[in-house]
Amino acid sequence: MKASFFTKLLSVSLAVIAIIMVSQLFIHSSEPAVIIEDESSSESSYAISSLDIPTAINFAGEQAPISRYDVKESFDRELLVNTYWQSQTILFIKRANRYFPIIEPILKEQGIPDDFKYLSLIESNFMPRAKSPAGAVGLWQFMRATAREYGLEVTKEVDERYHIEKSTVAACKYLKKMHDYYGSWTLAAAAYNAGRTGVNRQLDRQKTKSYYDLLLGEETGRYVYRILAIKEILSHPEIYGFHVKNEDLYPGIQTSSIEVKTGVKNFADFAIEHGTTYKELKDLNPWLREAYLTNSSKKTYVLDLPSNSVQSINKNLTSDKDSI
Repeated sequence: MKASFFTKLLSVSLAVIAIIMVSQLFIHSSEPAVIIEDESSSESSYAISSLDIPTAINFAGEQAPISRYDVKESFDRELLVNTYWQSQTILFIKRANRYFPIIEPILKEQGIPDDFKYLSLIESNFMPRAKSPAGAVGLWQFMRATAREYGLEVTKEVDERYHIEKSTVAACKYLKKMHDYYGSWTLAAAAYNAGRTGVNRQLDRQKTKSYYDLLLGEETGRYVYRILAIKEILSHPEIYGFHVKNEDLYPGIQTSSIEVKTGVKNFADFAIEHGTTYKELKDLNPWLREAYLTNSSKKTYVLDLPSNSVQSINKNLTSDKDSI
């Protein structure tokens, strides 16, 4: 009786085990579940891609032969570098809003093509105190001797290479002279970088008259192409992925002028007396190189001060007169 019971129990157990094993076999041999992803989630919101090259580009009205492979590839390099160096190019866009309105009317008045504002931008990154390892300074990166040759005062106390308006006029004189010599604004730009002697040496050696036909060193060889690329990007920033809100652009600084015909013993005291700070005074007048001004020749210098500080001084002077 007991044997019969255990035999039946064993049979039932084996049957259960067999059923479980068969079910597991079917489970693991079935097709895996298909996971359907949302296409939008698999696409990256940021992508690196090549850039479309414009079919026509020009510098100062002079067409670049963009259909040539060497010209196209040189321009492509600068376009890629400046498009994907996003932080710097955004700063260019922001700073241009402050400095282009100062430079543009001077270029126009001096008969220099508007495109040369981009030359100033690539020279200095629009940093008024920019100084190169070679000693060139200011927005137009003048060397000391060249600056003096074109009428700028360069002394220990006053360095007009840092004076935006005066250095722009001096740069215009240089560029006009180079254009008169070469008959080409493109070569004038190259000479601004390499000097007339350097450009002439290569023109003579290579027996050509075109910048685009010259085999040049790294810096001058890229120089005009970089200007062209910056011009293209700043002219069409949205095409190249730059979206800068108007409120994020650096605004022009409202200033008022004051004449100084004597020496200034201490610019920190001078600033306080005129309702501003030493830092702001020097930011607005970076051409003042010391904390004082001797001015033994009694020359007239025009300093920029924040408009609000000048208005405050004038208001105080009016109040003092009314109280007398």
